[in-house]
Amino acid sequence: MTGEHDHSSAHRAHEGAEQQGSISLSGAVAMGTGVMIGAGIFALTGQIAELAGPLFPLSFIAGAFVTALAAYSYVKMSDAWPSSGGIAMILQKAYGPGTIAGSASVLMALSMVINESLVARTFATYALRPFGEETNGLLLSVLALALIVFAYLVNAAGNRSVSTASLVMSAIKIGGIAIFAIAALWASGFSGGAFGEPATGFKGMGFVASIAFSILAFKGFTTITNSGGEIVDPHRNVGRTIMIAIGICVVTYLLVAVAVGSSLSIERIVEARDYSLAAAAEPALGPAGFWFTVVIAVTATASGVVASVFAVSRMLTMLTEMKLIPHSHFGMKGSLRSHLLVYTVVMAGTLAVLFDLTRIAALGAFFYLVMDMLVHWGVFRHLRRDVGARGAILLAAMAADGVVLAAFSWVKLKSDPMVVLYAAIGIVLVFAGEHFFLRRGERRERETS
Repeated sequence: MTGEHDHSSAHRAHEGAEQQGSISLSGAVAMGTGVMIGAGIFALTGQIAELAGPLFPLSFIAGAFVTALAAYSYVKMSDAWPSSGGIAMILQKAYGPGTIAGSASVLMALSMVINESLVARTFATYALRPFGEETNGLLLSVLALALIVFAYLVNAAGNRSVSTASLVMSAIKIGGIAIFAIAALWASGFSGGAFGEPATGFKGMGFVASIAFSILAFKGFTTITNSGGEIVDPHRNVGRTIMIAIGICVVTYLLVAVAVGSSLSIERIVEARDYSLAAAAEPALGPAGFWFTVVIAVTATASGVVASVFAVSRMLTMLTEMKLIPHSHFGMKGSLRSHLLVYTVVMAGTLAVLFDLTRIAALGAFFYLVMDMLVHWGVFRHLRRDVGARGAILLAAMAADGVVLAAFSWVKLKSDPMVVLYAAIGIVLVFAGEHFFLRRGERRERETS
């Protein structure tokens, strides 16, 4: 994309005043949990179980621990400088407006777009499961694209529509998931299914690699960071919102993991990994339980895509205004933010058609972990004194990410080396493209000065 976007300062001031404080604390929590639960439970439970074996519920605990370490950097930075597109702000303050800040921000945006396509395909898989069409590639793509278009329409209606929709849908899905988990545990107990199997096939490397997916299940907290400037009383509420959302998801994930593990064997969980909750509901609760779970899954994944599209479009808007990524009108009218909303849904829709769930999730994990390590190092190296952060916690978060990334890369090199290659090529292209774009901008400025 090329070209520049011309906006008057008056228009920006009006838009900023309109958006500031438009998301309540409860609405922000709903947005964060909407993204996390949409991906973590319905899209990733089976893939985590495949790597971690019968101990897969412990992977969620480990993922929560690593996420809590990671959240420390974001909370400290957001408390000091809350803004829409907050991760881009963190990286620019840490590294300056250069290649590292721009590239890491793009990786974050890409991981969020990938998450949208992941959750959209999960929505389609659950919606088609009652009809036995969950493997129909064409129908999966059509339904996934339909959900992404729906998310665009909700976002185009404004912030309050997103906040209200997220709040209502999050309440429905969290309550529904809790009912499913308690009922499944009541019916199956704690000694059946995967928990009745010996852990003889357990491999430490597989368990550590599974934490990459668990971290991806919690990364929705960055949705809150990226919308920080639009949350009521952001200096006080951004950090509170992040910790509340992570806490809710820890409890929800453990309930569901134990319920699924008590109902299905590991082999069956892996076989039904794209719709494992629906598969677990049927033997434990019968046809009514199956349909109940499908409805909850469709609701959860829909709200996840709506919330994620909101956050990504805000982050891309900030990157464009910071002149870290190129932009073109492509003949469209309206504000810069409305253009980036269109680009977001186009990218998510393309990924939803091109990749299956397993590879989408793996790409998202690679991009997110690399970006996260750069955030921690940048805050540690340049900003920890400014925001009052403890260096030991920042280094511990970076080390945890590094260990998980190494294990995940090793396991994927053995099982699916192409996805590692795709991720490596994507990261190299992002850094090279960002370097070229910024250098070209510098040359233009010298020529016009």
